[in-house]
Amino acid sequence: MIRIVIAEYQEMLLEAISSLLDLEEDIEIVGQASNGEEAIALVHQLHPDVCIMDMEMPVMSGLEAAEALQACACKVIILTTFRRDGHFQRALKAKVSGYLLKDNPSDELACSIRRIMDGMRLYSPELTDVAACHADGQAESGSAILQPNAIGAVRNYLSTIKDKMKAPTG
Repeated sequence: MIRIVIAEYQEMLLEAISSLLDLEEDIEIVGQASNGEEAIALVHQLHPDVCIMDMEMPVMSGLEAAEALQACACKVIILTTFRRDGHFQRALKAKVSGYLLKDNPSDELACSIRRIMDGMRLYSPELTDVAACHADGQAESGSAILQPNAIGAVRNYLSTIKDKMKAPTG
């Protein structure tokens, strides 16, 4: 079971992410926070496998919290809506395991969590500066830049499989 703390300052989004991930058989939401400071406290208290954090929160941002959690065994995934200059480099320095867009489907988030638990680092291409990633030597063998066309192909395959599973046999 993958134990997760979610930090998101928008209550409706916090509840939605929690509810969707809670539907996954191998994922358990063990804590919810509305800012980075609360997330740090919950990580130290609950020892989750993963902490999913909104980039922009009051009191302490997701990146500030990620920097504070570098020494913890908990893997950090930053979720954000927009690319901001300098944030990708800061996320790399904070050693976040994932830097992903919020507008991806929930099944992609669940899949990303599993891949991160398997040792990968995932960065949405819309959020990265790929040249800077390679120049700094950050593109390790365990890192992956999610390619939109690959994600779309996987999404299509999954939809086809789901449709076939629902089809009556006869």
